[in-house]
Amino acid sequence: MPIHIVLLVLFAALLHASWNALLRGGSDRLWSMTVMCIVIAIASVIAAVFMVAPAPASWGYGMLSALLHVGYNLFLVRSYRVGDLGQIYPISRGSSPALITLGAAVFAGESITPGELLGIGLVSGGIISLAFRGRSLSVPSLPYALGTGCFIAAYSVVDGIGARLSGAPLAYTVWMCALWGVLMPLVYIGLRDARSLFCVRPGILAASVGGLVSLLAYAIVIYAMNEAPLGAVSALRETSVLFAVLIGYLFLGETLTGRRVLACVVISSGIFIIG
Repeated sequence: MPIHIVLLVLFAALLHASWNALLRGGSDRLWSMTVMCIVIAIASVIAAVFMVAPAPASWGYGMLSALLHVGYNLFLVRSYRVGDLGQIYPISRGSSPALITLGAAVFAGESITPGELLGIGLVSGGIISLAFRGRSLSVPSLPYALGTGCFIAAYSVVDGIGARLSGAPLAYTVWMCALWGVLMPLVYIGLRDARSLFCVRPGILAASVGGLVSLLAYAIVIYAMNEAPLGAVSALRETSVLFAVLIGYLFLGETLTGRRVLACVVISSGIFIIG
């Protein structure tokens, strides 16, 4: 994989971990996530004005991805109700690279080298190991964390194919994100009400910044998926867990054990092999 793609995806990973930390640290995560999506929609519409529209062949993929992103949002918010960033994030992100590699082989006809497959395995295994406490994986919201990983895999494969068909990966990204950003507030209003959504609360600035950061991070990933195998890009993106572990330790009071440090070394080895 070209080194500039590796560095871009690692930067996107840092951005992704940052907005997840913002979400985990919020008091009303569904509201925070919805505000993020509104900001994403506004920014995406503005950006789309200056871009050529993606090819019609990609539109169905963009619509499906927007729906899958809403499902991802709901599962992620539910996971964080009772789980630590240091456990939920590794499970949801670590489970997706293998699923994406399989999905890309089945639906996109991708092949992957043995070295890249080894690197993906090390990254995925190292990430999931971060969620263990001793020898057990005791996570109250484990089904939701795994479900989040399935949504990640599904929308990543859909977006990888859609971006390639679009002829304009960045335009595809902003149009898909605009639709996603419209759907999520509708879901929120259906679950709660409009009044509680459109009010100024503490944390609205952090959520707004998180939305912009999230959009930038995913635009980078979509660009990379257009240039490199989906599974390898996903594995590199999920190294955001390394940053999440550090953020959780420094700012959220979560523990950093020798086991976690060793897992980080394994993940770094996988990055080196992929890169």
